[in-house]
Amino acid sequence: MVTIKTSHTVVPNQPTPKGRLWLSNSDNSTRPAHTPVIYIYKAQLNIEYDIERMRDSLSKVLVYYYPVAGRLSLAESGRMEVDCNAKGVTLIEAATAKTFADFGDFSPSDSIKEELVPAIDYHSQPIQEIPLLFVQLTRFQGDQQQGLAIGVAFSHPVAVGSAWVHFMNTWAMVNRGDMLDLNEMPFLDRTILKFPPSSLQSPPPPHFDHPELKPLPLILGKSDSTEEQNKKTAASMLKLTSKQVEMLKKKANDQLTKQGSRPFSRFEAVAAHIWRCACKARELHHNQPTLARFNVDFRNRLIPPLPRNYFGNALVATVTPECYVGEMTTRPLSYAAQKMREAVALLTDEYIRSHLEVVFGEEQLDCIKAFFLGQGEGRYAPFGGNPNLQITSWINMRAYETDFGWGKPVYFGLGYVCALDRGIIMRGPQDDGSVIVIMHFQIAHMQLFKKFFYEDIFTSRL
Repeated sequence: MVTIKTSHTVVPNQPTPKGRLWLSNSDNSTRPAHTPVIYIYKAQLNIEYDIERMRDSLSKVLVYYYPVAGRLSLAESGRMEVDCNAKGVTLIEAATAKTFADFGDFSPSDSIKEELVPAIDYHSQPIQEIPLLFVQLTRFQGDQQQGLAIGVAFSHPVAVGSAWVHFMNTWAMVNRGDMLDLNEMPFLDRTILKFPPSSLQSPPPPHFDHPELKPLPLILGKSDSTEEQNKKTAASMLKLTSKQVEMLKKKANDQLTKQGSRPFSRFEAVAAHIWRCACKARELHHNQPTLARFNVDFRNRLIPPLPRNYFGNALVATVTPECYVGEMTTRPLSYAAQKMREAVALLTDEYIRSHLEVVFGEEQLDCIKAFFLGQGEGRYAPFGGNPNLQITSWINMRAYETDFGWGKPVYFGLGYVCALDRGIIMRGPQDDGSVIVIMHFQIAHMQLFKKFFYEDIFTSRL
């Protein structure tokens, strides 16, 4: 049970620009709700924090990230935008009756969601009044291992997770007394993604098939994914040492079939391994179609690239070519890794611009309208669960640099269990080449997945 001790509204400590901030198609096509994540801090001695210092440092950072202190609003066009009104963000102090050890390895669970991340009510108040950022500092029941949880719920339409991590790192830097580096301040103008209308001088982008926006394969014999969507999932933390990661990469690269191909990356090898193990664990028919779906950061894929500190959503979905379970389970790891590579290879500048033009349409407008009417979040992407798989890479997130002055976090992760099969790949906290996979998977298949996940690393044919 969690007890809320205090709740503070934190506003920028200086006047900030007012008005409406246009949100891009990428912003408007993402899930409109908040995304909860947790940071876990542990120390031999008691972690002491000064709430006034936390509030003061946050108010300073909000001057530069002033849209964060605003509110989502609905434009006449039906699109979401941010009203930069400086109403502030919410900072909560809380305590849980559970000890640090009671939460185990802090992998996502109902307990994590209920006690360590801020609860947000979308139904009893207008969406236009809900802060875009909630932060909850939670003390554990006193024991020999003192610790602190920071639960963060950030508005996904405002920015992607990596941009929010940069925000958190900036706040932490100010809180521990370091000077702000103005070169690291956010680039806030989203109109850089408002591409000009096509004209004779600016011809329309080439037509692409955009398989990432199409329905995904279903279980053979099924007419929809309702049954799979209703199955319960759980989350499990799976750790790969740097040696195990290198073993996966070596096995994938030893089996490269294309002469002169560049070696498979850490992401390609690990993602391929997750997909293969999922196919094995589900024990589906060998003729069952399957594919993997994931998002790719397109900041550096556009020509010219987006500014390095662009604060917004800059993700584009992609999918692998359709494969068969029998191929995935009998062919070597390089087969799945090559499919992951082919999915990324689609994402040229022209393809991304085309995607951003076609991804936002009437379906998204209907979902946004329903959200502002308090009727749910809607579905902003095809169901990516069984027989398919959603992969998320957080390998490049610098979440373990979020040091408020009492040391770096010992854990960072999602604050809830996903309702579909999803593998999240993160770098290890020591940044030594190790990897953590937080696997969200149907409960019925989780044990087999974990079995294959470790056994297959050491098999001669992978």
